[in-house]
Amino acid sequence: MSGPEGLPAGARKETPESSGVDLARVALRAAKEAARARGDVAQQKKQARHGGLRSGARGDRRDPMALGAAINRLLTERGWEAPAAVGGVMGRWPEIVGEDVAKHCEPERYDEDERVLVVRCDSTAWATNLRLLAPTLVARLNEDLGHGTVRLIKVNGPGGPARRYGPLRAPGSTGPGDTYG
Repeated sequence: MSGPEGLPAGARKETPESSGVDLARVALRAAKEAARARGDVAQQKKQARHGGLRSGARGDRRDPMALGAAINRLLTERGWEAPAAVGGVMGRWPEIVGEDVAKHCEPERYDEDERVLVVRCDSTAWATNLRLLAPTLVARLNEDLGHGTVRLIKVNGPGGPARRYGPLRAPGSTGPGDTYG
């Protein structure tokens, strides 16, 4: 009883970029739901023999779900655990790196495929300092998020001023951008 692409019925590829882990997660979820449905049918038959369906003191699948549980379920189903965790780290950046570093360096984005966190610093001195601290920060982030979540921290210096072209420019010169690293 399998559908297209060898997946169990009810499991389908969510996005064109889904990896094998994502597909396995979707297939497992579909299998669990099918097993739960089979169990519910058996439970309903048993209750029908003993006086019909009743509501009891214990919770069942029909009860409303708490918002936190619903969000956690959605994150798990979609495979968004790592991006959500990294997003939380970006919110706690000053706690992780310290107030002094956080004033001068801020995380810009996280590339989930490469597992690279990109950080922008406001001066080349702070960029150099953060490059020296990068291995320690990677270890601290992986301790907080789970092993292998962040493989590398890419540190960018400040953006240089806009390039101006005019009669007093030497050909091939990068101007004041030469000092920005």
